[in-house]
Amino acid sequence: MRESLGELKLNTVCVEAQCPNIGECWNGGGGAGGEGDGIATATIMVLGDTCTRGCRFCAVKTSNKPLPPDPMEPLNTALAVASWGVDYVVLTSVDRDDLPDGGSGHFAQTVRALKELKPGILVECLTSDFRGDLEAVSSLADSNLDVFAHDIETVRSLQRIVRDPRAGYEQSLAVLKHAKICKEGMITKSSIMLGLGETDEEVKQAMIDLRAVGVDILTLGQYLQPTEKYLTVREYVTPEKFQFWKEYGESLGFCYVASGPLVRSSYRAGELFVENLVRNKKIKPASGSS
Repeated sequence: MRESLGELKLNTVCVEAQCPNIGECWNGGGGAGGEGDGIATATIMVLGDTCTRGCRFCAVKTSNKPLPPDPMEPLNTALAVASWGVDYVVLTSVDRDDLPDGGSGHFAQTVRALKELKPGILVECLTSDFRGDLEAVSSLADSNLDVFAHDIETVRSLQRIVRDPRAGYEQSLAVLKHAKICKEGMITKSSIMLGLGETDEEVKQAMIDLRAVGVDILTLGQYLQPTEKYLTVREYVTPEKFQFWKEYGESLGFCYVASGPLVRSSYRAGELFVENLVRNKKIKPASGSS
């Protein structure tokens, strides 16, 4: 996979963001040489490898003027993924505030190319907030993707400390809500990092807020400091506490909760339960929704 990525000039968040789970996901859940569930998952990072934002937790490189998107990237991504034989692919991207639609159209082209070459593949898009542009959200939601994911990242009180000022708690909730309502049967997903100084009550409220806008799948993981120039870890959350959050999330009505120290947004995204959930679209309504 690494070789074909290089040949086609593709990026993965697995490599660019220094994810600790690369072996497990790429090997189908079992780690290097281990036994997995056979559902290999890769997370392709489209729209280049340079972000226009400067969040204080993320190791991806940044610039105000990144290179223009590669027009061949949608097709090259589809060709690469089709050749790997994976069942589930996650497309994510850097933030591209320099583009009129935030890169939504490029995302959509990639999804369509994938579905044309391999109709049975499940496609998850882990997106930016497109600066809150709901038309861009609709454009991507209508591209035939299976899961719309956008990370709220942290609790409300820490947004300005953790994320770029152009991001925001309410903006992220609005994006997730719109993706849910603009496409019937759309499955939505989000993620929260722990260990940044948040309180238990704040985590509970964030989970309640995500469920209120219809989010179906939630992941929670430990924040790890990429290098000394990023935010320091305030707390190492215990495995027992992660288990508590999993159970609490399930009690709120999330269809699936992945919670653990090394869990990341797209961690084993195509796990068997999630794959069946997406294929069958057996989703629960949000509390208080019609």
